[in-house]
Amino acid sequence: MSNEIRLLEPTSVWNNFADLNSVPRGSKKEERVIQFMVDFGNKLNLKTIVDPVGNVIIKKPATKGLENRRTVVMQSHLDMVHQKNSDTVFDFDKEGIKMKIEGDWVKADGTTLGADNGLGVAAIMGVLSSKDIKHPAIEALFTIDEETGMTGAMGLQAGYLDGEILLNLDTEEDDEIDIGCAGGIDITAKNVYNEVHTPSNSFGYHISITGLNGGHSGMDIHKGLGNANKIMNRLLYETQDNLRVSEINGGSLRNAIPRESFASISVYNSKKTEFNKKFKKVVKAIKTEFKTVDADLEIELKEIETPKKVMTTISQTTLLKTLYAAHNGVYRMSNDMEDLVETSNNLARVIVKDELIKILCLTRSSIETSKMDLANALTATFELAGYTVTQGGSYPGWKPNVDSPILKVLSKKYEDLFESKPDIVACHAGLECGILGTNYPDMDMISFGPTIQGAHSPDERASIKSTKKFWKFLLAILEDIPMKK
Repeated sequence: MSNEIRLLEPTSVWNNFADLNSVPRGSKKEERVIQFMVDFGNKLNLKTIVDPVGNVIIKKPATKGLENRRTVVMQSHLDMVHQKNSDTVFDFDKEGIKMKIEGDWVKADGTTLGADNGLGVAAIMGVLSSKDIKHPAIEALFTIDEETGMTGAMGLQAGYLDGEILLNLDTEEDDEIDIGCAGGIDITAKNVYNEVHTPSNSFGYHISITGLNGGHSGMDIHKGLGNANKIMNRLLYETQDNLRVSEINGGSLRNAIPRESFASISVYNSKKTEFNKKFKKVVKAIKTEFKTVDADLEIELKEIETPKKVMTTISQTTLLKTLYAAHNGVYRMSNDMEDLVETSNNLARVIVKDELIKILCLTRSSIETSKMDLANALTATFELAGYTVTQGGSYPGWKPNVDSPILKVLSKKYEDLFESKPDIVACHAGLECGILGTNYPDMDMISFGPTIQGAHSPDERASIKSTKKFWKFLLAILEDIPMKK
């Protein structure tokens, strides 16, 4: 299907995207895509640099007549979120993304697409390789590990870039111009528990929660989508008098709203009928609650071989109460920008196996003090239950600047091209602008991009029409960059 993708307009963007998607590029596994970008820059005979952390920088001189314009940094991240449906057979480390077209959308076959932020990378590649696009001096910055720690942006040192303006191409609505974003921090809670032999006269059951939409833990956190870890805990909590937990495996990545969770349990023979009755009642309630936003939610209960070992009653009770108490979702809305989530938490991963519990969260906020307030609230919750908690991977947000000169350029250009006003927004996702501004405080920054839906999930899709619009917008911006001071 990649050949069909390559015929789409703008062909430069889609061809580069197809080339990029043939290279495995999961977060923290970017060695091959780094080499891919180095080879790309060298083939064009452009100055190509790999900094100490693995970011790739490619520099291209201004086209004739635009030498007196300010140097522009065009920035996108190389890594992508690796997510697949549980029934999809796919090896992200060895295979390229399998793409297909459905109406106006480019999608992947049962996996994430990598349009976040691959389309931004592809657009920059299109500018670098072009011979007829008018642009000022370009510094293309391809960062690594944006999705799992922002380590590329955090590791970029001063002195590598000379640009005065940064165009971040990582926004996912084509009618939005982003001028701010949330910071984040990882919360990791660990605890040990005791196992005992499963009580005699017990049945084994496997609970599976699938079919949830999932999505981006920043951009989609306000939508009220189901969190598989929370749903699983609710099922177990409300039926705990009848069962013993053996194992739980829920969620995947910190920055993805959990779509699936699986648990192995035992149920006392004498309480089998009561358990099934309670279980069905809770399932019915949950499906009713989520039918509008997660209509494809499936909760299945299957008999399996009885697990050999289960949690002690006290360990189980403590776990279920802790997960119930841990905040998930929106914590606070912004007082300064309408409809902007200020602070949130994603209860991303729950693993219970071999007498070890691991709970992984990603806490976000546009205000540093509020971020730490929620991080401390979660830490206190877990510590009260006897967990060891670590806070790590903290990165700052990006404070909006409504007086930004490049914002004025983009706003006017958008109105001229599309005869409507763009939405000037701040987002709850983690963009790299705030981090990059640490070492480049005088750089004027802005973020925009084509429409992408379902990022961080196998439902991820990129609009063909919107990508064409985004490309037109980008080229018009590059042609109208302000003069050097």
